[in-house]
Amino acid sequence: MHVEKQYRELEKIEEIRVYNIEKNEVFQEAKKVKELEDIRFSNIMKHIPSDINVFQPLDDGDYLVERIGWNLLERLNLMPEDVEGRKFSEASPFYFSIFKETFEEVCKTGKTKPMRIFYYISDKIVTLANIHVLYDEGKVYILSDLTKAEHVTKSIEERQKEEDENKATLIEYFSQTGSFYKAHDEYTWTPGIYNIINRSKETSDAFYNIIFDLVIPEDRPLVEELIDTMSPETDTYENIIRIKTPGGHIKYLDTYLYSKFDANGEVVSHYGLFKDISIDSHKHLTRPVDFMLNGFNHNSKLSLLVEPLSKRYEFSEGFYKMIEIPKREYHHSESILENIVEDDVRKDIKRLIDGEITELNKVLTYKVHGDMDNCKICELFIERFKYGNKDHSIGFLTDITLSRKKQQELIRSNATKNILIKEVHHRVKNNLQVLNSFLNLERREYADNPNRILDNMQARLSSLALLHEKTYNTDDFININLQDYMKDQDETLHMLFGAKDINFTSEVDPKIHLSIDVITPLLLIVDELTMNAIKHAFPDPDMPNKTISKKIDFVDEHICKLILRDNGVGLKDPNALINHNLGWEIINNLTRQINGELEILDCEVGTGFKILFPVNFDHTIAYHREEWGEIQ
Repeated sequence: MHVEKQYRELEKIEEIRVYNIEKNEVFQEAKKVKELEDIRFSNIMKHIPSDINVFQPLDDGDYLVERIGWNLLERLNLMPEDVEGRKFSEASPFYFSIFKETFEEVCKTGKTKPMRIFYYISDKIVTLANIHVLYDEGKVYILSDLTKAEHVTKSIEERQKEEDENKATLIEYFSQTGSFYKAHDEYTWTPGIYNIINRSKETSDAFYNIIFDLVIPEDRPLVEELIDTMSPETDTYENIIRIKTPGGHIKYLDTYLYSKFDANGEVVSHYGLFKDISIDSHKHLTRPVDFMLNGFNHNSKLSLLVEPLSKRYEFSEGFYKMIEIPKREYHHSESILENIVEDDVRKDIKRLIDGEITELNKVLTYKVHGDMDNCKICELFIERFKYGNKDHSIGFLTDITLSRKKQQELIRSNATKNILIKEVHHRVKNNLQVLNSFLNLERREYADNPNRILDNMQARLSSLALLHEKTYNTDDFININLQDYMKDQDETLHMLFGAKDINFTSEVDPKIHLSIDVITPLLLIVDELTMNAIKHAFPDPDMPNKTISKKIDFVDEHICKLILRDNGVGLKDPNALINHNLGWEIINNLTRQINGELEILDCEVGTGFKILFPVNFDHTIAYHREEWGEIQ
């Protein structure tokens, strides 16, 4: 016999597996220590399906067995007088070892504790007990519902027969979609779920969430958020979570959950739908936030904090190195504030969490593991902001612990670093605002063609992600080499739109270096012109030598010229493009952002555009909201 214990955090229940226990190991002969009076309603209890077991706490930490349920006695071929009136530890050392800590907990707190015990012979479940341990009027009660093997499990043949009879189930089984239904604390899983997690059905699957148990640590905050927020007011939940299958594969699941509540706000049932979108997982891996985090991952003195005020937090590796806790062991909560020495900093952070202030910039002393002899001096910057109708936050934690000889150097370097950090933060917010503006414009223009909106937004997002990936590994936002960006952008657009039969050529003067203020809108301009050419310049799929080319070089030391051409069918009416085309309106606004001049070229073949723009200009681009407001 051996016993395994596991606490299932998501269900808040302790699960115990007992393997190959013999009947004579459950109860043994023990000396009777007390004659017991008859328990009230004892005869009535015989007719209740659940076992009701009663124990009286003793002064020595043991418990007196007052009653054992009839189902258990019958299975063990015992009579009540064989066990009642004995000390629990002597009559059943096996059960005493299982329940001792639980009994102490319920006696101390008065709270009922659920448990689940599986009894196995070899690897097959023979009995399942759903248990509630409670304390009332000075006694401990174990309420146990026993389920026999024939109700817990079905043979492989029976399960296969059921699946063969249900054609809809078979279709789902070979798909990447599955669902569950939960009622009365039991789950019903459709076969598609097992196709997603790459394993066969197990008898214990009805008693816990087999998807949530596979969620990777980085996405567990999303699951915790779900558990905390489901209520009659918020009864649906949608998100993308990542799981690690028993075979070690990472999968992305598009998750939709719905809960049904009764009039008293109690849960009646849960429903869930999971769609395996791993085939598209590269789209999620190229999120700008991933590029930003990766850009900080090799820096142990500076960390990026994405959503630090939310359970959906994502931190770069430097954060965990600073606090000296491995990422897999870190649990994000306000308890981390206890290690901050300064009272005023702790209070201001709590004010930020509560929404009383929107920005925090403080120098603090952090006690690593609460040890005053191991302190680090850190600068913390966090800002709250709204995107859409939701609150978000972003921040930076910088380890500025240095010897006194380097304090002055630290002050000077941090002044520059803080400017760069805040600049990065504002760039991220500005880019989100630009994408939001594009989305609002195109939702009105292309309401009947959502795929076009998605394609356009994916291209823009990929270009911005490319920008994040390349610039966040450097602190130079002024002199960015343009040639590398154009080459990578060609490859990205080529892949996104499946334009395998179109040749992309780029000729960029390697001496051109632009600031991030110029290169961001320039990349978006090239996006718009290239997307337009891909979609409209080559209506005949059999056209030979389809080419989209761009050339960027100096006009003089202050001005650059972009020429973008295609050898497609050309524009029938350039005025129609200028007067009635949303893409043209977007390109014009972006061109104004870089103080540029836009011109449609007169081409014998295809379509061409020329943009003249200054290499540098004095003001900082902030994607002026008033200009976008005119066209929204």
